[in-house]
Amino acid sequence: MKTYQDIIHFWFVEHSYDDWFSGEAAFDSKCRQFEALHAEVARGEAWAWRETPEGRLAELVLLDQFSRQLHRDSPVAFAQDKMALALAQEAVAGGHDMAVEHAWAVFFYMPYMHAESLVVQEEGVRLFEAYGDEKALDFMKAHRDTIARFGRFPFRNAALGRQSTPEELAYMRDQQGRVF
Repeated sequence: MKTYQDIIHFWFVEHSYDDWFSGEAAFDSKCRQFEALHAEVARGEAWAWRETPEGRLAELVLLDQFSRQLHRDSPVAFAQDKMALALAQEAVAGGHDMAVEHAWAVFFYMPYMHAESLVVQEEGVRLFEAYGDEKALDFMKAHRDTIARFGRFPFRNAALGRQSTPEELAYMRDQQGRVF
């Protein structure tokens, strides 16, 4: 098994914001080197990583972010969201988000942003407000507002086999490529 340090180095040293959120096939392809590790972590085999804040962060990045990179436009992209959220809640409660580099801490909060729960979204807004990055907070609020309006993320409907309502279809047309 590769180590959590391999994930931290790949995600935070070798790559950055432009890669993480671009949706580019080239970055998704680079993430494939961790596909076997992602599967191991998804099976719960990396519990020892939770002994350190960086290990917890690496586990979250794999479950929350790599799931989306490796399984784009597939229901599998969202399959680890509940586990990622539970682990993020545990990590935040333990203050692990405060024990890593500030720029990295945002990934402890991303599972809140991805949750289809208004209660969780509101907690995410609180966390992002405390984090202190206006751009990240704006994204969090946009996610929260989408859940407040629809109770789910309409852009996931096709991948998850859900029927979109006429209001959701209009919303998706208006968003011009923004994906939640």
